[in-house]
Amino acid sequence: MIQDLVAAIILYTQTSLENPNFALPKQEQVLASREISLETRYANPSVNDVMKDNILLTLAYLNGDIKPGTKIDWNKLNQNSHYEFKLAPKETFAFQDDVLPEYENKVAFTTNAHFNAQDGFKTDGYLYGDGVCHLASLLNWVARDAKLDVKSPTAHDFASIPEVPKEYGTSIYYNSGAKDVNSAQNLYITNNQEKPVALKFDYENGKLKFSISEI
Repeated sequence: MIQDLVAAIILYTQTSLENPNFALPKQEQVLASREISLETRYANPSVNDVMKDNILLTLAYLNGDIKPGTKIDWNKLNQNSHYEFKLAPKETFAFQDDVLPEYENKVAFTTNAHFNAQDGFKTDGYLYGDGVCHLASLLNWVARDAKLDVKSPTAHDFASIPEVPKEYGTSIYYNSGAKDVNSAQNLYITNNQEKPVALKFDYENGKLKFSISEI
């Protein structure tokens, strides 16, 4: 390791002398990161698969890979993937697009999904989109660890969310024409840092990691 460090210093010194404008690549500072398994969302395997697919579908909507009416390739959706987006200072991410009055015209990103059958979301027999609250709760947890401004008006206190502490449980709901109800069951994350932050999702071998980095 010491030899590698010395070699890197020599290379940097030589390159700097040859090119005064040369600078080492900027390193991102990870503010917070957490990981959950998408194989342990629910004890019943068939219900767990519904939740897992709904979570991965939400991420695909967020990244713009899927839009309403798109034919969904579930096998492709379940492959390892990486998604990310950036929030400039004072920009807000809302989990869905019906927002509280204080966030009107301030939201830079949402998941772009409405968690219904029309958007391709699955049901376990109780409701469509089951599982998205698990994703929102993970985001809530990491964003608070990163010291960003977070508002989650409605707690997910009617059921536990595996691997996520109860205090971060976040209820998400969307029903067309019910803006007051929808906006109260949403998640709002605002970048209160002086620099942009990157929100990153890495899905690999059944594990979903969410990280926030200052860039």
